[in-house]
Amino acid sequence: MIFSKILNHWYSNNKRELPWRQTNNPYFIWLSEIILQQTQVNQGLPYYMSFIEEFPTIYDLANAEESKVLKLWQGLGYYSRARNLHVTAKYIAEDLNGQFPNNYKDLLKLKGVGDYTASAIASICYNESSAVVDGNVYRVLSRYFGIDTPINTTKGIKEFKLLAQELIDTKNPADYNQAIMEFGSVHCKPQNPFCESCPFQTRCVAFDRKIIHQLPVKNKLNKVSKKHFNFLVILSKDQKTILEVRKGKGIWQNLYQFPLIENKKELIQKDIEVELKENKFFEDNHFEVILYNEKVIIHKLSHQHLYTKFWIVYVDEINKESISVNDIHNYPVPILISNFIDDFNF
Repeated sequence: MIFSKILNHWYSNNKRELPWRQTNNPYFIWLSEIILQQTQVNQGLPYYMSFIEEFPTIYDLANAEESKVLKLWQGLGYYSRARNLHVTAKYIAEDLNGQFPNNYKDLLKLKGVGDYTASAIASICYNESSAVVDGNVYRVLSRYFGIDTPINTTKGIKEFKLLAQELIDTKNPADYNQAIMEFGSVHCKPQNPFCESCPFQTRCVAFDRKIIHQLPVKNKLNKVSKKHFNFLVILSKDQKTILEVRKGKGIWQNLYQFPLIENKKELIQKDIEVELKENKFFEDNHFEVILYNEKVIIHKLSHQHLYTKFWIVYVDEINKESISVNDIHNYPVPILISNFIDDFNF
């Protein structure tokens, strides 16, 4: 088709030199694709390089402690990706003798691998004609064809997957898939796309109708919830503090955090002092509380906004399990807490 020919020609002249494009080893392709989910290339590249240096083989990753994987992932967000990465590495190393599944259908069975990732690995590593559909592809196809079906609906997902599959270059699916993602990433961008120099300009419905910025269409999500997080940064005279591992299936599972008081409303210093006396973090009730950030830090997640305060609590001695403040950088923590640790300059 004309579409794939134009796209492949653009890609041959404009593709970026990226390390995962120098190989068809499924381990490296899989690693890059998991890291780049919800992440731009310029942000994900340093993480990719760190991972392949620390874990050069699937066995190295499989044998690592989860806390080490999470620490290396720190700052990328969506930490379930890192946990699934580790689980899948163990499964491939232990149950599949280190060999990745060699087709889309079996790749899809891996934990943390969805339609997009399975298609990417299958096409790049095994030359299978399975079309990728990610945010970049949605944008390119919706604009080129003028499609206003919401991309976050069952109908939209199915419609765009079928269209992408019709367009794929069956003779060279690896380059085609990378080309359409690359085109959406660097040329047909969400804001300020390069329409004037676009090779598809004369055929692009969105450009012709002047609706570039209206596509793709995405239905509004449910209302974002609001929570108040109060972290207790407890510091003793012998330079100890408390970090707790976050359990449960919610955000930041298995990451570490300072003791947390979560509330639906904003708390003041008097409320914090009451909580401290009830929790018995130290031998007596002698403590000093200081609010570190006068301005509430708003940490925005996809489904909730966290209105955050850090309270510095000075005590003589801690009577719960504690760590040296010198070791605090060794623990995997959410970026919200990592930023505080850097700012506080432990």
